[in-house]
Amino acid sequence: MVEPSTQVITLPAAVLRRGFWLYVWRVETHKGEFLYVGRTGDNSSPYATAPFTRMGQHLGFSANQNALRKHLKIRDLDAEDCDNFQLISHGPLFGEVKGETGVDRSALMALHVPIRNLVGALEKMLAEELKAAGYEVLNTVKWKHPHDIDAWNDVKEAFSIYFPRLALVSG
Repeated sequence: MVEPSTQVITLPAAVLRRGFWLYVWRVETHKGEFLYVGRTGDNSSPYATAPFTRMGQHLGFSANQNALRKHLKIRDLDAEDCDNFQLISHGPLFGEVKGETGVDRSALMALHVPIRNLVGALEKMLAEELKAAGYEVLNTVKWKHPHDIDAWNDVKEAFSIYFPRLALVSG
């Protein structure tokens, strides 16, 4: 049995804001540091949740939502045995798509998909560039849409504060 201990988590209120965000999990373990790159903005629905919501899902037990937990397991790591988790979130890059009352789901998806594609392309670029900078990224982001270079430069600058080697990669 694990001895009881007191833990404190401080959350900035901004991480409760729904919209399109990019985020990087930094996980410290006895095997070293690992990163996981993600975004908010669903593929299958017109919704874009908050980083706080994704945080719980990533570490939960729902098979369709706990990608970080799954990637740790591939490395023979249980989330509960890791040393620390840090979630670095940047956004919202765009607000969540909202429709008038009675707007059907397909109309909302038509508005959501182009934004999702832009953010997905930035997510892919972030994962690839962190890998190129020598960080151990757990996941591979597969996305076919091109990224916006100005938006990428902003994202790169924001995440370079936390991952300094990212600033040295030319991409």
